[in-house]
Amino acid sequence: MTDYVYKLLQTYEWEVFEETGVFLGTPLDFQDGYIHLSTAQQVVSTARLHFKDKGPLVLAEFAASDFGAQLKYEPARDGSLFPHQFGILRRSQVKQFWHLKDAPAGSYEFPKAFS
Repeated sequence: MTDYVYKLLQTYEWEVFEETGVFLGTPLDFQDGYIHLSTAQQVVSTARLHFKDKGPLVLAEFAASDFGAQLKYEPARDGSLFPHQFGILRRSQVKQFWHLKDAPAGSYEFPKAFS
């Protein structure tokens, strides 16, 4: 069974990712020194906490095994382990993606698999 990790991207970030084939990170990713990712269990709350009022998003899925040693699970403030990619993301690594519409109260409409 393959474990997957997810990156939430604003629409313009996804467009650049599609155009260039690489994603180097957001300003926060650069500040922290890695690309912030989420597990399937974390991505809905990540969207609610960090993307409220940011408009439509794209949810990109990656196989954790494709990143090798560059992917590390590190503790957040609450102690839960979040995946961090210490390298770039390549468009060719995206297994699938979804366009997420923003919904009332700062939430997003996720595919059923994430509810």
